[in-house]
Amino acid sequence: MSNKEPNYKEVAEQLAKENAQLNEALLRERADAMNVRRRAEEDKLKLAGFYKAMVIRDLLPVIDNFERSLKHVPKDLQKNEYIKGIQGVVKQFEQTLEKLGLKRIKTVDEHFDPNLHEAVSMEEGDGNSPAGEETVSEELQSGWMLGDEVLRHAMVRVRS
Repeated sequence: MSNKEPNYKEVAEQLAKENAQLNEALLRERADAMNVRRRAEEDKLKLAGFYKAMVIRDLLPVIDNFERSLKHVPKDLQKNEYIKGIQGVVKQFEQTLEKLGLKRIKTVDEHFDPNLHEAVSMEEGDGNSPAGEETVSEELQSGWMLGDEVLRHAMVRVRS
Protein backbone atom coordinates (compact mmCIF):
# COMPACT_ATOMS: atom_id res chain seq x y z
CA MET A 1 0.00 0.00 0.00
CA SER A 2 1.46 3.37 -0.94
CA ASN A 3 1.46 6.47 1.26
CA LYS A 4 -0.88 8.21 -1.13
CA GLU A 5 -3.68 5.69 -0.72
CA PRO A 6 -6.13 6.48 2.07
CA ASN A 7 -6.27 4.21 5.08
CA TYR A 8 -9.93 3.25 5.03
CA LYS A 9 -9.91 2.25 8.68
CA GLU A 10 -8.63 5.69 9.77
CA VAL A 11 -11.09 7.45 7.47
CA ALA A 12 -13.95 5.36 8.87
CA GLU A 13 -12.87 6.15 12.46
CA GLN A 14 -12.59 9.85 11.63
CA LEU A 15 -16.04 9.88 10.02
CA ALA A 16 -17.55 8.00 12.98
CA LYS A 17 -15.98 10.54 15.37
CA GLU A 18 -17.35 13.48 13.34
CA ASN A 19 -20.76 11.79 13.15
CA ALA A 20 -20.82 11.38 16.95
CA GLN A 21 -19.86 15.05 17.40
CA LEU A 22 -22.57 16.17 15.00
CA ASN A 23 -25.18 13.99 16.75
CA GLU A 24 -24.12 15.43 20.10
CA ALA A 25 -24.38 18.98 18.73
CA LEU A 26 -27.80 18.20 17.27
CA LEU A 27 -29.04 16.89 20.63
CA ARG A 28 -27.77 20.04 22.38
CA GLU A 29 -29.51 22.26 19.82
CA ARG A 30 -32.77 20.33 20.23
CA ALA A 31 -32.53 20.67 24.02
CA ASP A 32 -31.83 24.40 23.65
CA ALA A 33 -34.84 24.80 21.35
CA MET A 34 -37.07 22.94 23.82
CA ASN A 35 -35.82 25.18 26.65
CA VAL A 36 -36.52 28.30 24.60
CA ARG A 37 -40.08 27.10 23.89
CA ARG A 38 -40.62 26.22 27.56
CA ARG A 39 -39.31 29.60 28.75
CA ALA A 40 -41.45 31.41 26.17
CA GLU A 41 -44.54 29.54 27.41
CA GLU A 42 -43.66 30.36 31.04
CA ASP A 43 -43.16 34.02 30.14
CA LYS A 44 -46.50 34.07 28.32
CA LEU A 45 -48.26 32.64 31.39
CA LYS A 46 -46.52 35.12 33.71
CA LEU A 47 -47.49 38.01 31.46
CA ALA A 48 -51.10 36.83 31.29
CA GLY A 49 -51.16 36.57 35.10
CA PHE A 50 -49.66 40.04 35.42
CA TYR A 51 -52.30 41.61 33.16
CA LYS A 52 -55.07 39.66 34.86
CA ALA A 53 -53.95 41.00 38.25
CA MET A 54 -53.65 44.52 36.84
CA VAL A 55 -57.20 44.50 35.45
CA ILE A 56 -58.63 43.01 38.65
CA ARG A 57 -56.84 45.65 40.77
CA ASP A 58 -58.54 48.31 38.66
CA LEU A 59 -61.94 46.66 39.21
CA LEU A 60 -61.67 46.40 43.02
CA PRO A 61 -62.68 50.03 43.68
CA VAL A 62 -65.82 49.44 41.60
CA ILE A 63 -66.96 46.58 43.81
CA ASP A 64 -65.98 48.61 46.90
CA ASN A 65 -68.25 51.45 45.78
CA PHE A 66 -71.15 49.10 45.04
CA GLU A 67 -70.80 47.55 48.50
CA ARG A 68 -70.53 50.95 50.22
CA SER A 69 -73.64 52.20 48.47
CA LEU A 70 -75.61 49.05 49.38
CA LYS A 71 -74.65 49.46 53.05
CA HIS A 72 -76.38 52.85 53.07
CA VAL A 73 -79.70 51.81 51.55
CA PRO A 74 -82.51 52.94 53.88
CA LYS A 75 -84.41 50.10 55.57
CA ASP A 76 -87.68 50.97 53.82
CA LEU A 77 -85.97 50.53 50.40
CA GLN A 78 -84.12 47.28 51.10
CA LYS A 79 -86.96 45.19 49.61
CA ASN A 80 -87.13 47.43 46.52
CA GLU A 81 -86.73 45.51 43.24
CA TYR A 82 -84.19 48.01 41.93
CA ILE A 83 -82.01 47.55 45.01
CA LYS A 84 -82.37 43.77 44.74
CA GLY A 85 -81.22 44.05 41.13
CA ILE A 86 -78.12 45.99 42.17
CA GLN A 87 -77.42 43.37 44.85
CA GLY A 88 -77.71 40.67 42.18
CA VAL A 89 -75.23 42.51 39.94
CA VAL A 90 -72.76 42.81 42.82
CA LYS A 91 -73.14 39.11 43.62
CA GLN A 92 -72.62 38.18 39.95
CA PHE A 93 -69.56 40.45 39.79
CA GLU A 94 -68.09 38.74 42.88
CA GLN A 95 -68.80 35.28 41.42
CA THR A 96 -67.07 36.26 38.17
CA LEU A 97 -64.02 37.46 40.10
CA GLU A 98 -64.04 34.18 42.06
CA LYS A 99 -63.99 32.22 38.79
CA LEU A 100 -60.87 34.19 37.86
CA GLY A 101 -59.22 32.95 41.07
CA LEU A 102 -59.90 35.97 43.27
CA LYS A 103 -60.89 35.46 46.89
CA ARG A 104 -61.71 37.84 49.70
CA ILE A 105 -59.36 37.88 52.69
CA LYS A 106 -61.08 36.88 55.94
CA THR A 107 -60.90 39.61 58.53
CA VAL A 108 -63.31 40.10 61.45
CA ASP A 109 -62.46 37.92 64.48
CA GLU A 110 -59.39 36.56 62.65
CA HIS A 111 -55.90 36.76 64.10
CA PHE A 112 -54.19 39.90 62.77
CA ASP A 113 -51.72 38.89 60.04
CA PRO A 114 -49.57 41.71 58.61
CA ASN A 115 -49.13 39.64 55.45
CA LEU A 116 -52.88 39.92 54.80
CA HIS A 117 -54.10 42.85 56.87
CA GLU A 118 -53.12 46.51 57.08
CA ALA A 119 -53.85 47.91 60.54
CA VAL A 120 -55.40 51.36 60.25
CA SER A 121 -56.21 51.76 63.95
CA MET A 122 -55.92 49.93 67.26
CA GLU A 123 -58.37 49.53 70.13
CA GLU A 124 -58.18 48.04 73.58
CA GLY A 125 -59.56 44.54 73.95
CA ASP A 126 -62.27 43.48 76.37
CA GLY A 127 -59.84 41.43 78.43
CA ASN A 128 -61.12 38.08 77.17
CA SER A 129 -58.33 37.61 74.63
CA PRO A 130 -54.96 36.16 75.64
CA ALA A 131 -52.33 38.81 76.36
CA GLY A 132 -50.48 39.99 73.28
CA GLU A 133 -52.95 38.43 70.83
CA GLU A 134 -54.19 40.86 68.24
CA THR A 135 -57.53 40.22 66.57
CA VAL A 136 -59.25 42.04 63.74
CA SER A 137 -62.30 43.80 65.17
CA GLU A 138 -63.56 45.61 62.06
CA GLU A 139 -62.95 45.58 58.31
CA LEU A 140 -62.68 49.04 56.79
CA GLN A 141 -61.85 47.88 53.26
CA SER A 142 -61.87 44.38 51.80
CA GLY A 143 -58.61 42.68 51.01
CA TRP A 144 -58.23 40.35 48.05
CA MET A 145 -55.97 37.52 46.97
CA LEU A 146 -55.39 36.16 43.48
CA GLY A 147 -54.24 32.60 44.02
CA ASP A 148 -51.48 32.89 46.62
CA GLU A 149 -50.69 36.54 45.85
CA VAL A 150 -52.15 39.36 47.92
CA LEU A 151 -53.59 41.88 45.45
CA ARG A 152 -54.74 44.26 48.15
CA HIS A 153 -54.32 44.03 51.91
CA ALA A 154 -57.48 44.32 53.97
CA MET A 155 -57.63 47.61 55.86
CA VAL A 156 -58.68 46.74 59.40
CA ARG A 157 -59.11 47.92 62.96
CA VAL A 158 -57.22 45.72 65.41
CA ARG A 159 -58.15 44.81 68.97
CA SER A 160 -55.29 43.96 71.32
